[in-house]
Amino acid sequence: MSTIVDFKKPIMPKATSVWLIDETTLTFEQIGAFTSLHPIEVQALADGEIGRGIVGRNPIDEELLTQEEIDKAQADSQYHMQALSSNLPSIKTRSKGPKYTPVAKRGDKPDAIAYLIKHHPEIVESQICKLVGTTKPTILAIRERTHANIVNIKPRNPVDLGICTYKELETASYKGLRALGRDPEEEARKRAEEEKAQREDDEKRNSDGEGGSAGSDGFDFSNFMKS
Repeated sequence: MSTIVDFKKPIMPKATSVWLIDETTLTFEQIGAFTSLHPIEVQALADGEIGRGIVGRNPIDEELLTQEEIDKAQADSQYHMQALSSNLPSIKTRSKGPKYTPVAKRGDKPDAIAYLIKHHPEIVESQICKLVGTTKPTILAIRERTHANIVNIKPRNPVDLGICTYKELETASYKGLRALGRDPEEEARKRAEEEKAQREDDEKRNSDGEGGSAGSDGFDFSNFMKS
């Protein structure tokens, strides 16, 4: 009878990716393959477009990798690193039933749903239910703005909220885009460019708001100046 070998996985994939970006010459594809992140997300981490302030976690100290394995991957850009095996029993995942969401995260569900409706219209309601662990009536209430707490709902990324993983969100998005006959890779690039442009506009708007003829306390003295 064959033995199934379990391999360790990064508990904090983004933090592990940050360390690998800073301390190695590995490609985004190699880092993404090891941390289960999309290469586009790894590149966004490297460019500082997401994950600002994340402290890198050394996978060698966490006994996920050896320096020899990293060196081997750095010498061959086509090589994908293999994590160290784990002696712990494998984790059994639930195959049926609604997704379980920790009590502390349940209050964030409406914000996550609003984000998906706004930024991922290609994801159908059945997929949103699986990603967030919600129901179609709740999604409809938020979509039609009839939800009891609609005034306090703000779109927030479910990945940042810890409700789902980037991989799960990406899979649902790709499935929806393919159903619409659109190229998932091209759409991902467009979305990244739009988000970057939006951040730049926000930063410029904030910068412009700090300038002008206002005084140090924010009061505009221009009306009191003689012409």
